[in-house]
Amino acid sequence: MRIHRQASGLAGLVLTCLGLNACQSVPKPSGYLSRYDTVGSAQAPMGAARAQRRDDAASDNLTAVYIQPAVLALQTPSRLSAQDQEKVRAEVDRQVCFEISERFDVLAAPAPDAGLVRTAIVRITPTGRFGSAVSAAAGFFIPAPILNVRTPTTTGGLAAETELLAPGGEQIAALRWSRTAEVVSSVNPSMSRVGDALQLAEPYGDAVGDAFASEARKVRKIADPDPCARFGVRRDIGRSLASGVVGVGSGLYVPEISGAGKAAVD
Repeated sequence: MRIHRQASGLAGLVLTCLGLNACQSVPKPSGYLSRYDTVGSAQAPMGAARAQRRDDAASDNLTAVYIQPAVLALQTPSRLSAQDQEKVRAEVDRQVCFEISERFDVLAAPAPDAGLVRTAIVRITPTGRFGSAVSAAAGFFIPAPILNVRTPTTTGGLAAETELLAPGGEQIAALRWSRTAEVVSSVNPSMSRVGDALQLAEPYGDAVGDAFASEARKVRKIADPDPCARFGVRRDIGRSLASGVVGVGSGLYVPEISGAGKAAVD
């Protein structure tokens, strides 16, 4: 009977947390993209909210692109340090480039016959350190191999906009995207104020790649040398192993060990 009550209580907690995950929305346009009238707006009941458009024919005909470094176009004053904001900007650059390079040729400099990728980060919601510590401690005593139960109102987030322009400047594709780490989530708690935003940069890069390339364009092998090297290392086996060891031991995501947010190379 006692076990039944404990199971019921746990199920109730999970359902409550799932309810708190619901309904994320795309922020209002920042004004950075060349146009918004055809992008529209959308809400996602779970996960990321997104609004997007793509001209399939124009995208399919485009071979090469140049990726401009992302800019910060935060819609409200940030409580984060300039250094933390720069970490997020650098990580968004990395992840967007990684995904674009699997679908297009990425150039080291602009070219007359190449497309242009432009990104603006419009919101970085800080990660709550106290809530992360509580979540990590709870995860240590009640391990869950897949999902983390995070403390409500202490999860961080990321919102950004990216567009793909044709050589003549016309918008081929655009994505407006927003996600806050869910209370029940695969995003790990972190003592870094931008721990959640840094982890969410990867799914944002995935979303950009999917939004800009139609199904007719197949994912390709990474070119050698890596065209994204100017934004940072794509794979660092040593850092990945170290991050995994620390994560298992502490239950926390540590960007300094994982290498996320490392400044881009000029």
